[in-house]
Amino acid sequence: MTYSECMSYLADLGNEVGRVKFDLEAIRHILSALGDPHLRYPTAIVAGTNGKGSTCAMLSQILHCAGFRTGLYTSPHLVRVNERIRIAGDDVSDADFAAAATTVREQADRLVERGLLRNRLSFFEFLTAIAFLHFARQKVDFVVLEVGMGGRLDATNVTEPHVAVITNVELDHEQFLGTTRAAIAAEKAGVIRAGRPVISGCEDEETAQVVRRRAEELGAEWIDLPRRSLVTNVSDSNGFFTFDLELDGCRFAGLSPSLAGKVQLKNATAAIAAAQVLKRDGMNIPLAAVRKGLHTARWPGRLETIHDRPRVLLDGAHNPAAARELARFVREHLAGRRVRLVFASMRDKEIGEISQALFPVATEVYLTRTAMARSATPEEILGRAACAPGKVVIQPDPVLAVEAACRASAEEDVVLVAGSLFLAGAIEEARREGSLSFSRTLELSLAPRP
Repeated sequence: MTYSECMSYLADLGNEVGRVKFDLEAIRHILSALGDPHLRYPTAIVAGTNGKGSTCAMLSQILHCAGFRTGLYTSPHLVRVNERIRIAGDDVSDADFAAAATTVREQADRLVERGLLRNRLSFFEFLTAIAFLHFARQKVDFVVLEVGMGGRLDATNVTEPHVAVITNVELDHEQFLGTTRAAIAAEKAGVIRAGRPVISGCEDEETAQVVRRRAEELGAEWIDLPRRSLVTNVSDSNGFFTFDLELDGCRFAGLSPSLAGKVQLKNATAAIAAAQVLKRDGMNIPLAAVRKGLHTARWPGRLETIHDRPRVLLDGAHNPAAARELARFVREHLAGRRVRLVFASMRDKEIGEISQALFPVATEVYLTRTAMARSATPEEILGRAACAPGKVVIQPDPVLAVEAACRASAEEDVVLVAGSLFLAGAIEEARREGSLSFSRTLELSLAPRP
């Protein structure tokens, strides 16, 4: 297949979330047919409701700075699917993606013909197989895997990771993972392996104990970060933090993650703890690599500033916990500045709770939608919002919504684009293509909500 044909084939596989499969049988069959590429390199796996992508980005960058050729597999992507599969910070090339995808499709078709696969691979299974195969072909030294959803039956959960990380557990994807934090924690604890350490960032006692019990059942070391780490000497510069860390008797001074938001202190601690486990297992990871890895890690679309004057911030904030964290950031670091929120959400998200967290921090709310079939319309968002915005503009086109918010803003104002990673992706794509204007030359008249 050509790269274009690959994209058409992926589109034909259907919605990534709506057609999700929780079953490891298919991914194991295809990987076996490919010669088990996922077993040719050591791995770390990161699960969690929020923060797992940032943690993966920082851990992979630490390993890269330590001299290891490191693969990184994450989801979802913002603009191009290639972003999900990276080596040493570089996205997989179109040619390499197409080569791996062609091989995976050929093997999958044979398995279907032989009756070993009942159906075609899902969107996520197909991409996961491509990633595992590409990393093997490129002879990487190590791979960091971000769980797509849950953990126990996620397609990434087929390796024997040297360390597992569970960043936190909050309510999200309840229709798939369970309606309580304990049930969701049990699914995420499925990434733990017998005799291998698990790093837990769970702060509430209920979910922490679910992870602890599973670790005990498997004879796995339970590294409980809230009780075994101490963050001190925290300083803040416009939402970017520097801090000292004490972790199991080791001290790290003057750490400065490149990612904005106080929550990144927790994600950085999880990444450092994972690196310490790998170092203990024999990998040469000097302190300088830890410092540089945190300082140079990149994770687009998460509290990312894409324009100044007005400041335009992109953030996913696609579940209640993430929305509350973003609202806290606005109150703590953008106090006194007028904030205009450009908001979109998927229908299957907790729009009521998310709006309750985000709408109060904005003086004006611009409701929009993405091209995804799952995307709620502005009218649906208004109907489900638990907090009525003081002023609302309905603009179904997300690019036009951001442009309108910018036109209405003074230089010192903030335009916050949040509620969905698909919204962040649409705006980032328009920015890269040059089809998004941040001009403030026109004025927009806002009418209060009827």
